[in-house]
Amino acid sequence: MNQWLENHRTLVLSVIGILLVGGLAMMLIRWQPAAPITIEAPRPTAMPVPTETPGPIQVYVSGAVAQANVYSLPAGTIARDAIDAAGGVTADADLNRINLALPLEDGTHVHVPSIGDVPTLEPGVVATPTPPWPVNINTAPQADLETLPGIGPATAEKIIAYREAYGPFNTIEEIQNVSGIGPATFEDIKEIIVVE
Repeated sequence: MNQWLENHRTLVLSVIGILLVGGLAMMLIRWQPAAPITIEAPRPTAMPVPTETPGPIQVYVSGAVAQANVYSLPAGTIARDAIDAAGGVTADADLNRINLALPLEDGTHVHVPSIGDVPTLEPGVVATPTPPWPVNINTAPQADLETLPGIGPATAEKIIAYREAYGPFNTIEEIQNVSGIGPATFEDIKEIIVVE
């Protein structure tokens, strides 16, 4: 075998050279430069606009309550909450003369009258008309309907339109047939509406 390699050395070296050149050529043909790596920063996320948190309001509660005083109450408080903060009403309180659902603002004065009190104006107190309760939902004008807790101008108009379209209400429960008046609103007004 060694003799054969010695005699054919040129042929063997030529074949090895061809194989090496062919292999290199194949590598060059298949070789591709690496794709550049692109790093993208994440898109910024939209930050919610901060909303102002309403602070507590100061409400003066007086009259036929357990403890008349100035109370610090959360925003969105209604008159009933202020009266509760004052320890509730006394036995002679006339709750029919105040709107327990009245939304309060900072600096409001809530006065709970006693039965038999003559309405008087105190300095700095704005007179609010006594609600015309009970409200006859078959005959009441829009202004009287709007005095009901949870009934605004749009809902009052719907009540009037409903009774014009379908006739008078037979029972107070039928008011729930009016769009916008659900069980919760009905619970708030059922004691102060009638269908006489």
